[in-house]
Amino acid sequence: MHLKFLNSTTNILPKKGAVFMIGSLKAFQNKLHEKILPGDVAALFQEALKTPRLGRTPINFQTLTGLVSPHKVVMGILPEKVAKDNSPTRREWIFQQLDAVESEEHSLVVLYLDRPEQYASVATAVARRLRIVNRRKNAKPRTIHVIALDSKGHVIEANERVRSLSEQVAWACQVVDMPPNELTPDAFADEIKDKFKGVVGVTYKDIVGPRLRTEGLHGIHAVGKGAAEPPRLIILDYKPRSAKKTVVLAGKGVTFDTGGLSLKPGASMVGMKGDMGGAAAILGAFHFLIANKCPHRVIACVGLVENAIGPHSFRNDDVITMHSGKTVEVNNTDAEGRIVLADCLSYCARKYKPDLIIDAATLTGAQMVATGLLHAGVVSNREDLELLAKRVGLETGDMVVPLPFAPELYQNEFKSQIADMVNSVKNRSNAQPSCAAQFIYSHVDDLDIPWLHIDMAGPSNTASGLGTGYGIQLISRLTQEYV
Repeated sequence: MHLKFLNSTTNILPKKGAVFMIGSLKAFQNKLHEKILPGDVAALFQEALKTPRLGRTPINFQTLTGLVSPHKVVMGILPEKVAKDNSPTRREWIFQQLDAVESEEHSLVVLYLDRPEQYASVATAVARRLRIVNRRKNAKPRTIHVIALDSKGHVIEANERVRSLSEQVAWACQVVDMPPNELTPDAFADEIKDKFKGVVGVTYKDIVGPRLRTEGLHGIHAVGKGAAEPPRLIILDYKPRSAKKTVVLAGKGVTFDTGGLSLKPGASMVGMKGDMGGAAAILGAFHFLIANKCPHRVIACVGLVENAIGPHSFRNDDVITMHSGKTVEVNNTDAEGRIVLADCLSYCARKYKPDLIIDAATLTGAQMVATGLLHAGVVSNREDLELLAKRVGLETGDMVVPLPFAPELYQNEFKSQIADMVNSVKNRSNAQPSCAAQFIYSHVDDLDIPWLHIDMAGPSNTASGLGTGYGIQLISRLTQEYV
């Protein structure tokens, strides 16, 4: 599978394959497509441009040209305006317009951009169409060529930022799409080792199985001890010589979630291979930050577990002494991600004393009810960090909606008769995503560190259940800009 960026319009039409041209109505009215397509093919679309209401909703026209090269041309026309809580990049619409790319062996994608600085974000909409994981018997490798043009038809160069970001998004989609019998905790650890092998300036630490308890990471150990492969915490440390600030990035890496002894219904269990989407986003952002020479020390930590059923599974009514020292009475083994993340944050916050902590997770189904399938829910203990996340989300297409941070209002939801807290709320109608974030934060609340939680259960997957690479841009930008 290949994603290739072009910096010239000369001889770019594929000999075999399809052409996808995506842009605003104005771009097509300016006849920018005529600079790419043969005259007879371009003429096929002239009548389509007279269709009423163009530019108000996303729409595409396509033509099959028979034996003429290219055999298919798709013209995707984007809306001229977006609402205040939608990204001006129009990334989600572009992704939708490229649906037919996945059935083509060779494709050329031509992007007409209002602003050249949007190229990196828009390119990720193409990158997620690669779909590297394909286990069909006669699967063929797919090649997508990409070129971007400005409003005057000039080529916008695909710089290192565009290329590296697209690469990381494609990688994140790949690991999310892998079946759970292939991406086990051990296999994910090997994938991470290979990904960062030879990367200058990065050290690797892997705390596995019983060693988790030695380090006080009883939460991670409890969640993963019932599986065939041991749980683990992987820590990657990037420290430039001149670094003055430290950022911790933590990701939930549940490679499959049965719900544990609080077993999910069968229909709800389908798609749980993607419950490590937060870890994928953290690792993709970490690699992107290194490639773009982030000036800060960055710690990436991911808790890798499978929440499985077995003779050693943790149970409802178990009491776990977390890394923070607080005790948790388990009242729902299907609220396992917050236990994993709480240990990740406590361990790294106390060991590395960061200036910023960001965690990312496919944490609650309630996030999708609260903020939808395309906007993550974010919770933060700092208003300026929350506002920055919303602005960066709109600029990149990794859109977010701030949710309440009010620990004193949610404490009673976690009240236990025998421990410091339970792990799941009493009232599931009371701000569930905020409460889940509150549980995580309660294990570092004594440290007063700027913290942002990203619940990305919705936007981490497409409607068909495949990965999107969501969060990589958001996390990397926040890391660079907040501290």
